[in-house]
Amino acid sequence: MISVSRATAVARKEIRQLLRDRLTFGMIIGIPLLQMTLFGYAINTDVRHLRAGVADLADTQLSRMLIADAEASQVIDVVERTHSAEELRALLRKGTIYVGVVIPRDFERRVQSGHRVAAQLMVDGSDPLVLQSARGLLDLPVPGRARRVPAAGAARTFELRAYYNPERRSEVQIIPGLIGVILTMTMVLFTAVAIVRERERGNLELLINTPVRTIELMMGKIVPYIAIGLIQVSLVLLVGSIVFRVPIRGSLVDIYLSAFAFILASLSFGLLLSTVARSQFQAAQMTIFFLLPSILLSGFMFPFDGMPRAAQIIAEVLPLTHFVRMIRGVVLRAATIEEVGSEILPLAIFFAFTLAIALVRFQKRLD
Repeated sequence: MISVSRATAVARKEIRQLLRDRLTFGMIIGIPLLQMTLFGYAINTDVRHLRAGVADLADTQLSRMLIADAEASQVIDVVERTHSAEELRALLRKGTIYVGVVIPRDFERRVQSGHRVAAQLMVDGSDPLVLQSARGLLDLPVPGRARRVPAAGAARTFELRAYYNPERRSEVQIIPGLIGVILTMTMVLFTAVAIVRERERGNLELLINTPVRTIELMMGKIVPYIAIGLIQVSLVLLVGSIVFRVPIRGSLVDIYLSAFAFILASLSFGLLLSTVARSQFQAAQMTIFFLLPSILLSGFMFPFDGMPRAAQIIAEVLPLTHFVRMIRGVVLRAATIEEVGSEILPLAIFFAFTLAIALVRFQKRLD
């Protein structure tokens, strides 16, 4: 027969244990608060203030008014000015801008005719949310005709040309970034659990009596996972290309170089977590706590420019933010490692910083 008193005693014991486990108790409170903050404050599907470049070949008062009106709509923020459409395409390929505005030399003549498209929008269409937001500029009134009712057959202000994902398939945007999500989850978790498991089994105490140094132990632990991470990259690329028809426009060498830098950063963070966690369960908890903001703030699900400035500053610390930029640039836009190489420096700094802290903490725990 079931005894309510015995079940209650076990429940009280479990509650006391949870209260003593400060990390688990913090997760119980922290994860809901983190999700509410991220979804309520940082995540915004109504994307505004997209980074834009302008090639004003007309350079007239009317063309400058059009650019000012486009910025006033809050859809774009002009951050680059070029002298040709080719330069804008290069900036799109590197990921410097999301939108390019090309105003032709005969802009005023097109405005006067009223039946020709006045200017062109070049949009990074790999992200459907960005493309949807940029469409808000298509019916922007041309200066001088702002308050007139458009005549029948009148052309739109802008002609939109979407690059890199003309079919607007969401899997084209998701799968390259998914490489980073998978690597974050597996590399951080596997490394953290591997070290904690050694401690739980008492193997670390045995290693103290061997000539193996701390740095050698840690490097030996992460090397196998580098190979595992590269295998995972290959698997996602293969399945994405064959099953989901995701184009791989860039060099495979550049893809693997980008992945290698990101794998090192993820593994070093896993080592750091292993010096904090007291059990494999805690290591898994902390991995989840790190994974949530990485997914939501990195630009994997929502455009980076659509987030508030405070969220963007936090996102710049996360390795996944920089990897998503690199992998989408190489895979979807055929960018070279030189063009996206500025994202490797933050990963290198993150790797060096977290590895240094992990080494110090790990040495103290051995002592």
